Amino acid sequence: MSQVFEGYERQYCELSANLSKKVTSASLLDGEQKKQKVSEIQGGLDDAEALIRKMDLEARSLPPSVKASLLAKLREYKTDLNNLKAEVKRITSTNANQAARDELMESGMADTLTASADQRGRLMMSTERINKSSDRIRESRKTMLETEELGVSILQDLHQQRQSLLHAHSTLHGVDDNISRSKKILTNMSRRMSRNKWIIGSVITVLVIAILLILYFKLTR
Repeated sequence: MSQVFEGYERQYCELSANLSKKVTSASLLDGEQKKQKVSEIQGGLDDAEALIRKMDLEARSLPPSVKASLLAKLREYKTDLNNLKAEVKRITSTNANQAARDELMESGMADTLTASADQRGRLMMSTERINKSSDRIRESRKTMLETEELGVSILQDLHQQRQSLLHAHSTLHGVDDNISRSKKILTNMSRRMSRNKWIIGSVITVLVIAILLILYFKLTR
């Protein structure tokens, strides 16, 4: 695994744990203290998102055998970050609703607030439906992005496999050429050996005839 990715991963895990603690703490606060804590959390979320982008870039630059596992891990971190954002949004929404109720009570509109409880309930239900629709849209967009990432990864893997096959074909072609050259060399060597055998046989025959002639002449004299 890439040491750079591990460094980003370690920073993100520490930051995520810290943000979770801050979110829990913020849910127990009110007023300005809560606003200040939420603002601090928002800054941490921006840092976490930047770390995820860095991890994504680093993972995509690695070989396919390592990249696939890192991208799967990265999707888990993205889900974790989305959960943190949703929790902060819930706290912020609760804080805004509480502030609105306090303001209405302080301005002497408590009776009006009670009388329009049903209307507010319907409004909150409509808002909730809108939020759910927005969440579904975000999930669909997230799924589309993940599918796109998977498609890009598959295309890159296919391209590398094609290059490997082309290289293997070139290597086999070179081996075939070497085998052909070796066969030619062996054929030439075999021919030379046969020719040398005939030459040696002829020389031996001539020598034998010469010796016989010499012996003949010596014996006849």
